[in-house]
Amino acid sequence: MTMSDERILHRARPTGTQVTVSRSYDVRSDDDLLTVRHAVRAATVECGFGLVDQTRVVTAASELARNAYIHGGGGTLTVELLTRPGAGGIRLVIKDEGPGIPDIAAAMTDGWTSGNGLGHGLGGARRLMEEFHLDTRPGAGTTVTATRWTTP
Repeated sequence: MTMSDERILHRARPTGTQVTVSRSYDVRSDDDLLTVRHAVRAATVECGFGLVDQTRVVTAASELARNAYIHGGGGTLTVELLTRPGAGGIRLVIKDEGPGIPDIAAAMTDGWTSGNGLGHGLGGARRLMEEFHLDTRPGAGTTVTATRWTTP
């Protein structure tokens, strides 16, 4: 099952997106969650995001990493710095090998949770990023790819 949400489709999307930096982080402990937040914050500064967008991206990364840790049994976050004509950006790819998400629509609904959380993680991350893609299969893990661009 796959779900995509690319809210910038209505804009002209220049071709030529390139990955300039790629860094990966294990997400297997509470300490790793803190490391991820600091690494993503540093990456957003490196990309030239303002404080509000830095906070949006770090919050999304934190939610996605926590989901992979809590619900997926741990995973890996890859942070990619992007360039395209006129803009820079950041792509977060969080992958786990957990049980997968049996009902994507329910999981994206605010307030729905399979654990003890508030149920705002996936939906909140989707709202904070401009491009969002989720690929999951029961028993085969979940991969979320989320991208945000700097505004020219």
